[in-house]
Amino acid sequence: MDSAAAVIAAINDKFWYLIIVLLVVAGVWFSFRTLVVQIRQFPEMLRTITERPTRDEHGDKGISAFKAFSISAASRVGTGNVAGVAVAIVMGGPGAVFWMWLLAIIGGATAFVESTLAQLYKVRGEGHTFKGGPAYYIRDALGKRGVAITFAVLITITYGFVFNAVQANSISAAVQHSIGNDSMTARVMIGVALALVTGIVTFGGVRRVGAVTEYLVPIMATAYLGVAAVVVIINIDHVPAMIGQIIGHALGFTQITGAAVGTAIMQGMKRGLFSNEAGMGSVPNAAATADVSHPVKQGLVQALGVYFDTLVVCSATAFVILLSDPTFGGELTGVELTQTSLQSQVGDWAGPFLTVVIFFLAYSSILGNSYYGEANIAFLSDTRGWLNGFRVLVLLCVIGGSMGSVALVWNTADLFMGMMATINLVAIMPLGGLAVALLAHYLSQRAKGIEPTFVRDELPEARNVSCWSEAERFAER
Repeated sequence: MDSAAAVIAAINDKFWYLIIVLLVVAGVWFSFRTLVVQIRQFPEMLRTITERPTRDEHGDKGISAFKAFSISAASRVGTGNVAGVAVAIVMGGPGAVFWMWLLAIIGGATAFVESTLAQLYKVRGEGHTFKGGPAYYIRDALGKRGVAITFAVLITITYGFVFNAVQANSISAAVQHSIGNDSMTARVMIGVALALVTGIVTFGGVRRVGAVTEYLVPIMATAYLGVAAVVVIINIDHVPAMIGQIIGHALGFTQITGAAVGTAIMQGMKRGLFSNEAGMGSVPNAAATADVSHPVKQGLVQALGVYFDTLVVCSATAFVILLSDPTFGGELTGVELTQTSLQSQVGDWAGPFLTVVIFFLAYSSILGNSYYGEANIAFLSDTRGWLNGFRVLVLLCVIGGSMGSVALVWNTADLFMGMMATINLVAIMPLGGLAVALLAHYLSQRAKGIEPTFVRDELPEARNVSCWSEAERFAER
């Protein structure tokens, strides 16, 4: 297993240079095409996230814009926001934070395009629900069914199995540390308990996943951000120097031992883009579930999600670490560095507190990841047995992840994520014009003081669009 992990890691070291180039090029191109929609339409992002869904003829509500945002945030905001940022700072120094910020702003445009396309090409699910994602717009807009199937398989394995095992391992490790018991019996018990609470939610479908993440993600994120805010307030006099350190190292004005500018750029890009998932093709699966009056609304909401993940949650972790005057390149890495930094600022109680935060953030990630797999299982087959079989395998991966090491799993996940991103980015580059046209359509209505709505006949160049009929336009909200 160690040899396999080393081989895959060597492949990733080369392959991810290509991925980062693709992500940056796509972000810059879409920023240009949309006239930096991710910045100039920020107030509109805040407005659209509150839109209420319609009711069908049976009185059932669809998935709200905020619930769709919560599902995507559940997958985005996980242990990577706590541990991943710490690794970036240790390896790349404080300058890595600057490049993380920059790539989040650029990535917001990519997130807008892919989520708008997911809304345009969504299809109806069971009841008053929708489903969609890259597999759907690759098949229907590009006519590449084989490529769509490949993507669906990749995201199902990556998010449904591999990432859930990683998140379960993080939960298991946190609980073991808190109870002081790392025996195999304890690991199995933790894994089984986690599988039970996961199954209760995932077997309830997208509505139940949305209902849980709608409350879980904001509560845990708010608690974590609140403690980080306390750290900033305590050290308010040092904040200007910290910002100067971030910018100075990022631009080469100051140097940190063991962390050159090039390393800072690479670590910031890797961790930032890995964390917010802009362009990876995962978030569009959540964006497609929302019941909104115009596809652009979810594009704006999911661009906001990039900011929430990186500019808010990741920055909170970075500030806690940097205000604690860490030793860059020292023995502490990952979540241990974050935990030690937090304890040095607010006391020993921060250790158990961070364990609880990690538990719930990782658990919400399992729910979000599982839905991404489910959406693509439904693309591959409408047979109910396949979906239930997938759910059972997810629970087994949760148990397995709680019991073992994940070095090989993480490297494999990086490889699969890279392949996902490659397929998705190559797909959305030629389809980006549809998102740009939809944005112009949306803004023209807003300029007239009209609440934007969309009918597929208003965008004749978009072929094979199954939703957005004239009747749906006038559904009661």
